[in-house]
Amino acid sequence: VQLQAFGGGSVQAGGSLRLSCTTSGFTFDDYYIGWFRQAPGKEREFVASIKWSDGSINYADSVKERFTISRDHGKKTMYLEMNSLKPEDTAVYYCVADRLEYMIRISPEYWGQGTLVTVSS
Repeated sequence: VQLQAFGGGSVQAGGSLRLSCTTSGFTFDDYYIGWFRQAPGKEREFVASIKWSDGSINYADSVKERFTISRDHGKKTMYLEMNSLKPEDTAVYYCVADRLEYMIRISPEYWGQGTLVTVSS
């Protein structure tokens, strides 16, 4: 399983960014894919997940109504549209994958490299 995240950058509070994650090396319909993030000095935390086969979605409470996760079957790519960004969203964002729904939110098996998102006030 290979995951590669793109799209991080710097933005002012209230702005938007879209992260992308390209995927390869697994049978997509068997997996949940998603995003974790790690802020400076903090533990990694779940952000959002999507089941590749049917598109069922979960979000962390902290990002509901602001972030949108989606996937493109043809491009084998997952996206995270982030709106109304806050300084507390500053973190390294990782794309992740796992076969199990509860594990994608707790401790995913597969991790891509991270991409840094910095939100200034």
